[in-house]
Amino acid sequence: MNASIVGAVLSVQDVSRSLQRFGLVDYLVFSGMLLVCIVIGIFFGWKDHAKHARRKNHRRGSEALDYLVGGRKMKIFPVAMSLVASFISGIALMGASTETYLYGMQFAYIFSGILAMCVAMYFIFLPVFQGLQITSVYEYLQMRFDRRIRLLGSILFTIATLLHLPIVIFVPALAFNQVSGINVHFITSVVCTVCIFYTSVGGIKAVVWTDVIQTIIMIGALILIVVKGTAEIGGLSVLIERNLASGRIEPPNFNLDPTERTTIWAIFFGGGSFWIAKNAIHQMMIQRYLSLPTLADARKALLMFTIGIICLMLTCFYNGLLIYATFHDCDPLTTKLAKEKDQLLPILVMKVFGDYPGLAGLFISGIFSASLSSLSTGLNSLAAIVLEDFFKPFLRKELSERQTRYLMRGTVLLFGIIAVVLVMVVEKLGTVLQLSMSLVPISLGPLLGVFLMGMLLPWINAQSALAGTCTGLLTMTYIVIRAQISIAMKEIVHPTKPLSVEGCTYEFFNATVAANVQTPVEIEKSIHHVSFLYYTLIGVCSTAFSGLLYTFILGRQNPSDLDPLLLAPFLRNSFFPKRLATTTTVVHSFENVDTKL
Repeated sequence: MNASIVGAVLSVQDVSRSLQRFGLVDYLVFSGMLLVCIVIGIFFGWKDHAKHARRKNHRRGSEALDYLVGGRKMKIFPVAMSLVASFISGIALMGASTETYLYGMQFAYIFSGILAMCVAMYFIFLPVFQGLQITSVYEYLQMRFDRRIRLLGSILFTIATLLHLPIVIFVPALAFNQVSGINVHFITSVVCTVCIFYTSVGGIKAVVWTDVIQTIIMIGALILIVVKGTAEIGGLSVLIERNLASGRIEPPNFNLDPTERTTIWAIFFGGGSFWIAKNAIHQMMIQRYLSLPTLADARKALLMFTIGIICLMLTCFYNGLLIYATFHDCDPLTTKLAKEKDQLLPILVMKVFGDYPGLAGLFISGIFSASLSSLSTGLNSLAAIVLEDFFKPFLRKELSERQTRYLMRGTVLLFGIIAVVLVMVVEKLGTVLQLSMSLVPISLGPLLGVFLMGMLLPWINAQSALAGTCTGLLTMTYIVIRAQISIAMKEIVHPTKPLSVEGCTYEFFNATVAANVQTPVEIEKSIHHVSFLYYTLIGVCSTAFSGLLYTFILGRQNPSDLDPLLLAPFLRNSFFPKRLATTTTVVHSFENVDTKL
């Protein structure tokens, strides 16, 4: 295949410009979404301020409780919608589609790992966190172990979140740039400013209710793409036929080789561990569950979140199949019509909806809605971490309501500004961008490992847990950084599914089909060659197993000295049957007194 298509009339630049048809109606739709977020933030900020002004003698700390967890009186449905919006960022929306386009449907079997996450949270994590009535998830680490481990967990979360937030907002800015041509950094500054405003003013209630609006927009945009895009190519049968022919629709891969990119084992065990860590011990997610009044409510929200996230992820994977069915004979990546992989979905949208005013704006609003949700949730969670983990444990005197208010809102403002600044430079720091994204598995696995040690292994004491966590961090740091070096040196190469430019009707240059088909170099396999899906699981195992080993060296914890609420519910009867019976009797006695009163 020649580098250019002979006889073509249009160049790739002409086609790219023709796809940038973001009109007045689209801008109005996008601006309307931002305006709704501002109004919601102002409304809840005014409502909470009025409530606290009426209660001059309100309980100390009640304002922080309202700002961070909504006074633990939130409703199930909006919290479940907020959980979906918080977890699905613009990266996930476009990344899942790109994954399917390049590598096929193997990753779509991640729903099995999502179900494993639901089971673990339902029976282990939610009962413990809800029973302790904590605000910061890392408070648990001090209750179970000591302050050092709590501080370590909080620092890791803060660093990882600050490095993740700029990426969350930068990726959808690429989509906006693709359809409108507006500078990436300009639009990120505007959107981040809006997000900082409504998050700092309205707190968790504004975050949750803007998430509800944003989730509706996001789902609506995805459904429109599915319906209209499928009709454009000739129907579902055409989509299935083209993707079957390319090998993108395929059954699960049961290969036992841990170095293979996506197998059902890597997806279930490795992906399941990642999903548990991202939901069960992540402040951004747990803070939503803790805003609900009871464990039963939290479990209902979990079930709704699980169903919603599976449906949404499958829709994203379907859109990947739709992208291939649309561009099956003219790959936008090979022709450089798409300069970045994450611009594939926006190109599809402009091809399908470019002639319909407002629909492209709705799609971009949906992509940015997902990212705004992740950004606002991250900022609100950082405010909780700073207040509960970095200030309260080290202060001799309790903060006043005014000091608490200024600290929480100041934290949102400060970290929001940092995120905006990092967005400004993240485009120029390609290698640092990869390293920052690798920090997630470096910290996530060891953190999940220390929480599991606390809830499932009552014999492990603080010293062993800290040593095990440090061991896990060192292990994951080596594996992830060594893997990044191997990828840069082309030692680790993941071949894509076949791509073609045989049917292109426009002229393009400096592109070869062969560039899409990379053959991995035969080298001796090592631990850092394992699939990236196993990273979190390796971090969990290296932390927990080394923690157990250190127990034999540093001594063991006497389980009877622990609070039963710190352990998973199914272990409490085994270790504390008498204490639980006494506690239950006391609780019933108080309930009877309350009833009589």
